[in-house]
Amino acid sequence: MISSKLGNFLNDKLENYIISAEKVAHVQMGNNLEHALLVLTKCGYSVIPVLDFEFKLHGLISSAMITDSILGMERIEYERLEQLKVEDVMQTKIPVLTNSHDIEKIVKLLVDNPFICIVDGEGVFEGIVTRHVILKQVQRYIHE
Repeated sequence: MISSKLGNFLNDKLENYIISAEKVAHVQMGNNLEHALLVLTKCGYSVIPVLDFEFKLHGLISSAMITDSILGMERIEYERLEQLKVEDVMQTKIPVLTNSHDIEKIVKLLVDNPFICIVDGEGVFEGIVTRHVILKQVQRYIHE
C-alpha cells in the first residue's frame, strides 16, 4: 500500500522535476568528436544529449563511446577525433518521454539510466529529469 504522501509525489507533474534544456550541456549533430570530448570533460558528465540545429533530440554521446571509436588495433588513433562526427558514434536508442508522462514511468526508467530526456510532441528537447532530483524528492517524502 502506498502512503498518501508518496501517492502525492507520484501524482506530481513531471514538469516540476525537469532541468530545462538551457541548463543542460549538449553537443550538436555535425560536431566532431574532439569538440564532444571537450564538452564532456569540461562539464564533468559522462553522457550528454545530441541535438540538431532545431534543438531536436537525436541521441546521447559519452566519453566511453568516443574512446571506443578511436581505439585502433595497436594504438589510440587521436586523429580520428577531428574526422569523426558525433552522429557516427552516438547512441540513438534511448528512453525519451514527453512532459505528459507521470512520475511512476520516470522512476521506472531511472532505475537503469542516470537521466531521462524530455521532448515535446515534435521531438524538440525540453530538458532532462535526473535520478538525483527524483531520489532527493523521495528522500524528502520519507523524512516528512
